[in-house]
Order: sequence, then C-alpha cells, then structure tokens
Amino acid sequence: MVHFDKLVEIMDRLRSPEGCPWDLKQTHQTLKPYLIEEAYEVLDAIDSRDDRALREELGDVLLQVVFHAQIAREGGRFTIDDVAAAISEKLIRRHPHVFGDTTVDGAHQVVENWEAIKSREQRQKGQQGSALEGVPRHLPALLRARRIQEKAVRVGFKWADSDEVAQKVREEVAEFLDAQASGDSARIEAELGDVLFALVNLAGFLHICPEEALHKTIEKFQNRFRFIEAELKKQGKRPQTATLEEMDLLWEKSKEAGNEESENGEG
Repeated sequence: MVHFDKLVEIMDRLRSPEGCPWDLKQTHQTLKPYLIEEAYEVLDAIDSRDDRALREELGDVLLQVVFHAQIAREGGRFTIDDVAAAISEKLIRRHPHVFGDTTVDGAHQVVENWEAIKSREQRQKGQQGSALEGVPRHLPALLRARRIQEKAVRVGFKWADSDEVAQKVREEVAEFLDAQASGDSARIEAELGDVLFALVNLAGFLHICPEEALHKTIEKFQNRFRFIEAELKKQGKRPQTATLEEMDLLWEKSKEAGNEESENGEG
C-alpha cells in the first residue's frame, strides 16, 4: 500500500495551487474521455499478452480512479478511502457463498444470487425498476445490446434454442432488404438496427462475444487491405490509382496467401 498512498499524495500535489495547471483545471466531465481511452488500452494490452504493457495500462486506469476521487475530496463529497470501502462492502454483500453461509452449485448460481442481491438492494433504496437497468448507455452498441439481452434472459425472456434465433435473423434481414427497396431512410435504419440486435442475440446463444467477433473481422480486413497496398506498391500503384477489379484480384490473392489472421494471431 506504500506505493498506492504515494500515488494519492502525488495527485493531491498535482491538484494543489502550486501543482500542475492542466491537472488543476480538470473536472469529472473533462476526464470522461480519458477513462474510456485508458480502459481500451488495457484491452489492447491483454490481447497483446504483454505483461509489462498491461501493468502500465492498469496503472493509467488506477490514475483515473484516484484523479476522480481527488476532485470529489476537494469538494467534500467523498475520498479514495470511501471508494475502496464501498466496493469492499459490495463484494462481501454479493458473495455470501464466500463471506457467509450460503452454498452455491456452480458459477451460474453465483450470477443468479448476485442479481437477486442487487435487486433487493435496489428495492431497499426505493430504486427498483426494470430488470434491464444497470447497463451504461455509453457502452459500445454491440456490447450494450449483449448486456441488455443477458439481463432479459436471466428473467426468462429468451428463445428456446439457437435455431429459433437464426430464423429471427433471417426474418430481420428480409425486412431490412424490403426497407432498402422502399428507399425510406428512417425505415432502413430501423430495420438494420433490428438485424444487428438479432445477430447479437444469436451470438449469445452460440456463446460468442459479438464485440470480439467484429474486432477480429476488422483485423482480418485490415491485414488483407494492407496486403493489397503492398502488392500495388510493388507495381508502382496505389489504391487510389488502381481499378476495383485489380484490387478484387489482390483481395482473393491475399486470402489464398493465408492473410486470414489478425495481428494477435487470431481470426
């Protein structure tokens, strides 16, 4: 804890009148994009399997937590100790099978108990509402859809099997194509959203993270396109000066050459 206390002291000094002008003028609102950015950099470090990078990026996320807590402390609202105390108390409350006498039969029951305890806490606070509450609006859309659907499934709102969901996907695609033919932009957008939502639902039944699946496809596309750029460069050309037919041929050549993998060896 020595180094953690040192970090808190450093942030206190940075926010002092004799500290850093940039740090001093920050607010919860101005720091929002940095928290999101640092979290995504942690994900990149995890995917790269680089412990040194992961250690550094986790430190950057911790800095954001300490930064927000320092701003709150200056306003007399709460401190970093209050933050640690709150999460410690929550972990104990929601793990009665570890810190109490409750018994569970596997991880699935842990999740069920967690949701039941959370619901009870909300009722006690007079905050009981929809079973779908608790999913941040700022999550990426695919991840938000996945979390919403998971919550619906936990209360019994789900299809019987993946075949039914697959059929729903086909229906939504047909409705999208019909909307596309109509030329109604609002309807096209709505139907495309339905297709994406249905695909996320299917991914859940297949135990696939749609966010990760799409990331891998993006990496695969980038690798293939970079192959095209490299081959065109050998010919003294660029994508801007090549024909679509030339690029299509190189795209197929890229697939034949095995450019199917993402940068971290997957895809």
